[in-house]
Amino acid sequence: MKALGLIEKEGLIKELKQDNHHPLAYYTIRRHLRNLVWRDNNTKFVVTGHSLGGALAILFTAILALHDEELLLKRLEGVYTFGQPRVGDEVFQKFMEKQMEVHDIKYHRIVYSNDLVPRVPSDSPTFLFKHFGKCLYYNSFYKQKVKGINPNKNYFNLRAAMSKHLTAIWELIRSFIIP
Repeated sequence: MKALGLIEKEGLIKELKQDNHHPLAYYTIRRHLRNLVWRDNNTKFVVTGHSLGGALAILFTAILALHDEELLLKRLEGVYTFGQPRVGDEVFQKFMEKQMEVHDIKYHRIVYSNDLVPRVPSDSPTFLFKHFGKCLYYNSFYKQKVKGINPNKNYFNLRAAMSKHLTAIWELIRSFIIP
């Protein structure tokens, strides 16, 4: 949240006077998007990111919803993340599912094989982090499977360790023979 512009004692205020030497990502990007959509009624946009950028993409969308940015949410075609870690708890999950439905925003999380990042922080009762939305899972042969929220639910399981090691060996060998 700090990367997007969370100011510690103030939180994510709707309008912020920015210092030109230290612009904050959320407010700068939102300003540019507002200018684009106000200039042209046909302008639409997509928010995307990889790994931490994926987390920032969905958090950016959440803040737009918190700030009631109706015009921007109306023009947002979709949010597509690649290898995104979990970013919120069950309350956040329900809030975002509702926002995606109300504003008709497509949200897809793309997960590749045994990538660790989409599985952290753990969704254990201790950490309370949850994924939401449709997951497009690709195995190590690049075969897509539309999964529920969590592919490889028991990722941190001793039984699964052997298959992960075999997949890692396969990935290494394949990296030398891919044309």
